[in-house]
Amino acid sequence: MTKSEIRKKYKSLRKVLPLQNIEDDSLAIANQLLQLNIWDKLVYHLFLTIEEQKEINTAYILSILSGKDKNIVVSKSNFEDCSMSHYLLTDSTTIKKNAYNIPEPVDGIAIIPSQIDVVFVPLLAFDKHGNRVGYGKGFYDRFLAECRPETIKIGLSLFEAEDETITASEADVKLDYCVTPNRVFQF
Repeated sequence: MTKSEIRKKYKSLRKVLPLQNIEDDSLAIANQLLQLNIWDKLVYHLFLTIEEQKEINTAYILSILSGKDKNIVVSKSNFEDCSMSHYLLTDSTTIKKNAYNIPEPVDGIAIIPSQIDVVFVPLLAFDKHGNRVGYGKGFYDRFLAECRPETIKIGLSLFEAEDETITASEADVKLDYCVTPNRVFQF
């Protein structure tokens, strides 16, 4: 399957997921994350859920990070050049949905990618080798390429790994882990 076919397949699978299943699976993923040896880090990048796309509910992970008193970074997307800017999430951060229904910070304390220790990566699908398929614009691949090589990249998926290897391009950045409701994949 091509990335485009995989993207179409998983968007369709997501579309029919009941909201209660997404909530239950999102909580299971957050609990799976607690098993990882990542909690000694300081700065964590978390995507905010696009409810209209039936993404994993990251509020559970946000609660864990807040409870562990971690620095949480969220992004704002620039659709003109497919780049992202990153901001520290604080009590005074205002979040608004952009034209694509992506919750984003209005402004705040800017953070550069090299300051980030762990990135939770959104995706539509992944394989058993750490390759992922996102929405197709390359926002996260560009962002991850700017992070330090030792930055831990963790995909979050409502579905298990694709059996077929996903063809990766030179610009694609592999995951270190992918967490599903049922297990943790380490690459």
